[in-house]
Amino acid sequence: MGKGKSKDKLKRKVYEKHLDELHEELVNLQEWVKLKGLKICIVFEGRDGAGKGGVIKAITERVSPRVFRVVALPAPTEREKSQMYSQRYMPYFPAAGEVVIFDRSWYNRAGVERVMGFCTDAQAKAFLEIVPAFEKIMVESGIHLLKYWLEVTEEEQTRRLESRIDDGRKIWKLSPMDLKSYSRWYDYSRARDEMFAATDTAWAPWYVAYSDDKRRARLNIISHLLSKIRYKSPPREKVKLPKRKLAKDRRSKHRFKVVPEVS
Repeated sequence: MGKGKSKDKLKRKVYEKHLDELHEELVNLQEWVKLKGLKICIVFEGRDGAGKGGVIKAITERVSPRVFRVVALPAPTEREKSQMYSQRYMPYFPAAGEVVIFDRSWYNRAGVERVMGFCTDAQAKAFLEIVPAFEKIMVESGIHLLKYWLEVTEEEQTRRLESRIDDGRKIWKLSPMDLKSYSRWYDYSRARDEMFAATDTAWAPWYVAYSDDKRRARLNIISHLLSKIRYKSPPREKVKLPKRKLAKDRRSKHRFKVVPEVS
């Protein structure tokens, strides 16, 4: 896959200004989703270290978790392994008035599971044959389905994974699976290309975002998803805080246990 145009990294002030504007639009989208009972499902896939978590955080940090739900499923249980493959994902699909974001999804079968040998090649091929029809049913049921693939270069992936090794804030992001997957770059590339060939459909296309510049990728993706959903800024009543009721004795009768100040 070709690399995106090389640009200077986006400055923080520019990024934050544009992100604030996009956050306002996401709130408008949220209120429209609630008002009209829309059902939106957003799938994020990509290589380890491509920045999926950062994009999802940028989308959700100013909206309601009751409307925008993030789904990041752990490894399947033995019971789930015995189910129809897509079954474990279906209970998380959006109902009216919800936006569900999958941090990795049913496409695990086409990527991680296939490359790392957690499913057979026959199972992966069967999945790729079935999933377009599965997603068509989703879309025909009224779900707005958006699928994003975050693409990062080899050099940037290496830099990001190395930065997690000695950073106590990031070490949890570096799993044993990440280390095993790191050497399989070209296996993942082939799996990605075959996945695109089979599942990049008219009703559920894939959108690729180049994410070496995390800030620019976040702005691009949020702008794009807003452009794919028809919404308006819903009417709002003007809000004015009421006067507080006065009390004769405003002192608390309870002795609080106060958290010590450390700085």
